[in-house]
Amino acid sequence: MRIPILKLYNCLLVSIQWELDDQTALQFQEDLLQKIHETGANGVVIDLTSIDFIDSFIAKVLGDVIDMSNLMGAKVVITGIQPAVAITLIELGIGLTNVLTAIDLEKGLEKLQQELGE
Repeated sequence: MRIPILKLYNCLLVSIQWELDDQTALQFQEDLLQKIHETGANGVVIDLTSIDFIDSFIAKVLGDVIDMSNLMGAKVVITGIQPAVAITLIELGIGLTNVLTAIDLEKGLEKLQQELGE
């Protein structure tokens, strides 16, 4: 299954609605980077509200997606991080230091728009 990536103005919106397996995570990484390239988007909001748990591989892929998006010129905001996910990310050393976070999708969009000066 592919994760839908929606374009809204100059941003991409991603809402992950189910627990990711390794193949889906890698496909998402490829799809998002391709979409950034195709659209020239300068911002991405990734909503993790529906994700209750991530394993070490998925956490690494998420960190890589964020770093790769930044390299391509797109700022990333992560929204809806659940407590167990936050704990896992920190325990694995994936601190997401260059990433904006927000409690929900609406606040994430607002934060991204502020960051982009819009």
